[in-house]
Amino acid sequence: MKAPQAKKIEKILEIHGDRRTDNYFWLNERENPEVIQYLEEENAYEEQMMKDTEAFQEELFEEMKARYKKDDESLPYFFNGYWYIVRYEEGKEYPIFCRKHKTLDHTEEILVDVNVLAEGETYFEVGSVAVSPNNQLVSFSTDNVSRRIYTINFKNLVTGEIFSDQILNTTGKAVWANDNEHVFYIRKDESLRAFQVYRHKLGTDASKDVLIFHEEDDTFDVNVFKTKSMEYIFIASSSTVSDEHRFIPSNNVFAEWTIIQPRIDDLEYSVEHYEDEFYIITNADDATNFKIVKTKIENCSMEHWIDVIPHRAEVLLEGFEIFRDYLVLEEREEGLLQIKIIDEKSQEAYYLPFSDPTYTTYIGINMEFDTEILRYGYTSLTQPSSTYEYNMKEKTTQLLKQQEVLGGKFLPENYISERIWAASRDGKTRIPISLVYHKDTPKSADTPLLLYGYGSYGHTVDASFSNVRLSILDRGFIYAIAHIRGGEYLGREWYEDGKMLFKKNTFFDFIDAGKHLVKENYTSSAHMYAMGGSAGGLLVGAVVNYEPSLFHGIVAQVPFVDVVTTMLDETIPLTTGEYDEWGNPNDEEYYHYMKEYSPYDNVEAKDYPHMLITTGLHDSQVQYWEPAKWTAKLREMKTDNNLLLFKTDMSSGHGGASGRFESLKEDALEYAFLLKINDH
Repeated sequence: MKAPQAKKIEKILEIHGDRRTDNYFWLNERENPEVIQYLEEENAYEEQMMKDTEAFQEELFEEMKARYKKDDESLPYFFNGYWYIVRYEEGKEYPIFCRKHKTLDHTEEILVDVNVLAEGETYFEVGSVAVSPNNQLVSFSTDNVSRRIYTINFKNLVTGEIFSDQILNTTGKAVWANDNEHVFYIRKDESLRAFQVYRHKLGTDASKDVLIFHEEDDTFDVNVFKTKSMEYIFIASSSTVSDEHRFIPSNNVFAEWTIIQPRIDDLEYSVEHYEDEFYIITNADDATNFKIVKTKIENCSMEHWIDVIPHRAEVLLEGFEIFRDYLVLEEREEGLLQIKIIDEKSQEAYYLPFSDPTYTTYIGINMEFDTEILRYGYTSLTQPSSTYEYNMKEKTTQLLKQQEVLGGKFLPENYISERIWAASRDGKTRIPISLVYHKDTPKSADTPLLLYGYGSYGHTVDASFSNVRLSILDRGFIYAIAHIRGGEYLGREWYEDGKMLFKKNTFFDFIDAGKHLVKENYTSSAHMYAMGGSAGGLLVGAVVNYEPSLFHGIVAQVPFVDVVTTMLDETIPLTTGEYDEWGNPNDEEYYHYMKEYSPYDNVEAKDYPHMLITTGLHDSQVQYWEPAKWTAKLREMKTDNNLLLFKTDMSSGHGGASGRFESLKEDALEYAFLLKINDH
C-alpha cells in the first residue's frame, strides 16, 4: 500500500521580513472534507502497515488489562460527615461516585454513576463532582466531545431529582457557597481560556447568572476554589509567572472581594487558610525556590507577610499542609521529593525515610486540621502506588492501600531501578536519568531502551510505577526518564534554564542523555527509542531534526510541532498564555529562535528514524493539524524507507480515549510498533 501524500497548496507566511512557505497550512480546515479524507487515508495506511501486529496488539491489550483489578475502588476519605469513594464495577468502563454516612459499614449512596450517563456516547468524561455543605445536593460536570468544555448539572440527593439548571461552556469546576443555594463556576472564551467567574443561583436559568470577575489579560487564566477550612472562596488569576488572589467569606456570596496582593510581574503565590491567618507559598523577595509566609486576614498584602519557612537555595518547596499542631512540607532536593514534618509545639523537624534510588512521594488528601494523622502517597519505578497513614505523634506508619498488580507474575524484587547522571554539552550541569529494567535484562548494545522526556512548564516527570510498562520491561526493554531542563527536577532554575531563549537546552539535554546511555553500554542507537507527548512531542520532534540517527524510532503523542505558526495565531486555544513559556514570536528575537528549533519548520531532505505519530481530532491543547502537517511534510522530504505512521483518533482529544481500559489500546499500539521495529 502506497503512503498517502497530502496535496500542496502554497501559503506564504511573512513577518519580520522573513518568508516561510507552508504548503500544508490548509490542513487546519477542520470542516473541509478533503482534510478528513487525508486523516482517514493516513489511518488506513497505519492500519495496513501494522496489520501484522494486530494479534500481538490484542495480546498486549489483554495482558495490560489483566493486571488491573476490574472492581477496584479508591481509598475512602472522610469529609463533612461522610466517607467518599470512587469505584469501578467489572465489565464497566466508567467510575461510580458514592458515599457512606459516618461509617464504612453504612449503606452506600450513589452520587453519580458515569456508566449510566455515558450510554450511547463514543467519548464521555466527568470533570468534577461537588457536594453542597448541607450534604443534600450535588453538582457534576460532563464532556462528551473531549475538548475539555464541560456542562454542569445539579441533582437533589434526597429525592434523586436532576434539576433543570444546566450551565454550558465551563471548565467543569463548581464551588458551593455555604448557603447551599449558590455556586461559582468558570466560563471559557473562544480560545478555550478560562476567563470569567460567574455566580449561579440554584433553580434559576443560567442566562441570569451574575458575572463576578472577568480576566481581561489574555495571558492569564482563572480558577475558583474553597479553602480547606471551608471558610473562604478564592478566585485565582494566574499566568506562567504571576498570580493574583481575591476572596470572600463562603457564607456571604454578596460580600466585596478582597485582593490579597495585586499582581506584579514575576511574583507567584498561592494561599491556604488557618484560623485568623493566611499561609502563602511564594517566590517573593527573590525566593527562587519558594518560601512560606503568613499574614493576618485583615492585613494580607505583601508588606505584612512574615516568613514561616525561609527560602533555601538548594531546596525547592513544592507544597505544604497545615494541621493544628504540625506543618508538613513537600520539598525537592537533588531531584528527589521529601516529606518534612515540623512539630509546631516542640519545633522538632524531620523527614520521612524513603529508600528507592529514584521515586515519587506526595502529600495526600488531608481534609482535617485537628488530627495527628497525615495521609501521603509513595511510588517508584519498581513499587506500585501506595497510600500510607503516618501518625505524627506516635511516629508510626500504616499502609492503607497499594495498587494491586494482578496476573500473578509481578514481583518488585524482579526489577532494578537506578539513577545515573549524564554530562551536559554546555559543561554547566549533569542531567539525571531514572532507569528501570528486569533483573534478567543485560546492559548491552543489543538491549532495546525507551527514553521518555517532557521538559516544559516546570512540569517534572517523576519516577513512578506503571502497570502498562511491565509489558515492555518483561520483553527485555530498559525504560528511562531523562529529567531534562525545562522541568523543575533540580529546582526552579532548572526550569528557567529550559524555557524562552534557553529552550534548546531541553533538546540538547535529551540528546546528551541518550548519548550517555549509549556510551555506558545500556543500549545502542540501533536499539534506542524516544517517546514524548504534547510538549514532549515537540521535544522528540526537535531531537530527530538535530540528531536523526541517534534513535532507531520515536513515538510522538499529540505533539506540539508547528511552534512558530501556532504561537503567532492568537485565536488558537492557549496561545497567549504560552508567551511566558516560549516567548512571543511577534518579537523578532523570539521569532528567529523558535524558528531554529520548531520541528515542522526544520524538516529536511534526510534520513529519519521510524516514527509513530498520534493525535485526537478534537484536541484542545495541541490542534490535530500540527502533527498532520508535520507528517505530510516528512512524507514529502524524508529520504529513508523507515516507517512513518500517523494515527488520528476521530472521537477524542488531548487525553486520548475515554473509559477505563480503552486508552490501553493506544499503549498496545505504541508498544507493538516499538517491538516490531526493534526486530527489523
